[in-house]
Amino acid sequence: MSAPRSGIEYFSAAVPGDAVRPDTTLRIVLWDTSTTQPVATDARHVVVSRPGPDGSRAVLEIVTLVNRGERTRVARDTSEPTWAARLPRGAVSFRPGTGDFSPEVVVARHDSVLVFGPVAPGFKQAVYTYVLPRTARRVAIPVADSVAAFDVLLEEAAAAARGGDIALRDTQTIEGRTFRQWAGPVGPGKRVEISFATRGQPAWLLPLLVTAVVLALGGAGLVLLRRHPATSPAGETANALVLRIAALDTRYLGREHETPPEEWRRYQRERALLKARLEAHLAARPKRS
Repeated sequence: MSAPRSGIEYFSAAVPGDAVRPDTTLRIVLWDTSTTQPVATDARHVVVSRPGPDGSRAVLEIVTLVNRGERTRVARDTSEPTWAARLPRGAVSFRPGTGDFSPEVVVARHDSVLVFGPVAPGFKQAVYTYVLPRTARRVAIPVADSVAAFDVLLEEAAAAARGGDIALRDTQTIEGRTFRQWAGPVGPGKRVEISFATRGQPAWLLPLLVTAVVLALGGAGLVLLRRHPATSPAGETANALVLRIAALDTRYLGREHETPPEEWRRYQRERALLKARLEAHLAARPKRS
């Protein structure tokens, strides 16, 4: 699909038809663009698995970005990202998830993750994974801008996190696996340090870990956008919608060729419906300066 605005044609991915509702109305929302509109990190969740036989640790990050302005943030050129954050030194095997950005525009360079896609007004989710090598005993995640909700979940009992105003919270049990949680705000120029005492978990277990953790976070209340509990008349929260989208993405991440076509279409339809409901929730929130 496409829509023109101010002499520029905007294109979207193909929209699948619905034989049950052939008269479905589609809403196309266009925003003016800006190369200077600020994009902030609203929340950052870091989940680290226990060490396995090869000594490596699999890590999942779910980041919520927020554009509080009236214009879509775009890059000045293809060499400048719209958002960036530091990764722990030595992180390897970086892999983007789908989230609200195409995997092609979420990349790792040196010690940073970069997003090159436009960031429209409102909240957007970036999901990615990587592996910490067996030699890692202490890793640091520098924080350039303020993060109001920084969560760290660590599976190994001897591991710990510190930095900013994060503090030890509740212990979470996820499918028989125990995670300790540190959470709190982290100010600009600070860093979150994670210390380990043992060696690591095969990276191939990460997809299972991702789905389990995402589902468990919903029940424990450690959710994205938790500071904005918008609800519908039926009681559906924005938090629950974010987690359902994340669970879908992690289940089907990189598996289109091995997924039956009808199942893949169901996944795309369900994700589109969930995202539309989430956008409606966020659009209903009062704007903040």
